[in-house]
Amino acid sequence: MDVLWLDQSDVRSVIDMPLTLSAVENGFREHGLKKVQMPPKSYLYFEKHNGDLRTMPSFMEEKDIAGVKIVNVHPDNREKGLPTVMAVIVLNSTETGAPLAIMDGTHVTDMRTGAAGGVAAKYLARKDSHVVGMVGTGGQARTQLLALSEVMDVEEVKITCRNIAHCESFEKDMKKVVNCDFTRKESIKDVCNCDVLVTTTPVREPVVKAEWIHEGTHINAIGADAMGKQELESSIMKKARIIVDDIVQASHSGEVNVPLSQGIISESDIHAELGEVVAGVKKGRLSDEDITIFDSTGLAVQDLVTANIAYTKAVELGIGKKMKLF
Repeated sequence: MDVLWLDQSDVRSVIDMPLTLSAVENGFREHGLKKVQMPPKSYLYFEKHNGDLRTMPSFMEEKDIAGVKIVNVHPDNREKGLPTVMAVIVLNSTETGAPLAIMDGTHVTDMRTGAAGGVAAKYLARKDSHVVGMVGTGGQARTQLLALSEVMDVEEVKITCRNIAHCESFEKDMKKVVNCDFTRKESIKDVCNCDVLVTTTPVREPVVKAEWIHEGTHINAIGADAMGKQELESSIMKKARIIVDDIVQASHSGEVNVPLSQGIISESDIHAELGEVVAGVKKGRLSDEDITIFDSTGLAVQDLVTANIAYTKAVELGIGKKMKLF
C-alpha cells in the first residue's frame, strides 16, 4: 500500500495564503454548524526540556476527510537552530482508516494559524481598519500579516519585539509581500495604537495592558496556546467581546484560560466561537466602538482542511514521494 510523503518544500509548492484562507474559513463554518468531530488537543509536558507534544485529530463529516497532527512547542529551540514548532500531519482514509499521506505540518501550522487570524479580522475587525500593530515578529507573525493583507487594506504596520534584529528581519521579509509602511516602535504601548492588534508571543505574564487598548480595536491573540499562557491583561476581557476558536479548548489553553481560572471572567462572558460567527449563527462585532478579541488556540480542523488541499494538489501535480508502509 502506497502512502504519499510530502516534505516541507512539497507543501510550500502546493499551498498559498488565498487557498489556505478559503479552506480555513470553510473549516470554521463547518465547525460552527457542528459538522466536525474534533476532541480537544491532548498534551504531553516535557518540563525539564521546556516543551510539549500535542496530538490533534479531526473528521469533517460532509467532506469525508480525516487526519491527525502531531506537533511540538519548544520555545528554546531557536537557540539550537531549530523551529520552535515542528509538526507532522497524517491524512487517513475514512473508508479503511489507512494512511493516505504523511506530510510536513510545520508550514501548514504557520499558514493555517495566519489564515485563522485573517478570517477573524474579516468578520470581526472594523471595515475601515488599515493599521496593524504586531507584538512579536516570528514565523507566526509573518503569516498573520500575510493573511491580514488578503482581507483588509493594510496601510501601516507597527512592530515591536525584544530583539531588534528580529524586527529588522521581519520588516525586510514582509516588505517583499505586503505593500505598506512599516514603523518600528520602542514600546508595546505604541504598537497598541492601531486598528488590528496581533500578539504572537509565548509569554506567561501579560504584556498588553488594558489602558493601551482603544475603542474599536480588534485583537488577534495568537500566542497563548497552553495552560498558564497569557498575553493580554485580564481586565481587557471584561470590556471586550470575546470570540474563541473552540470554547472547550480555549478554556484550558487559550488566552481566556487564566482569567477563567482566576474567576475574573466566566464562560458566559465568551460571546461566540468564530465558526458560529462565520456560519451566521451568532453575530460578531455589533458596533464600531466594540473591542473584539479572537482567542486562537489552533484547531485540528484548520490543519485538516489545509493538509487536504496540499494532498489533493500534490496528487494532481504528481508531487511528493510514494512509499510503501507494509
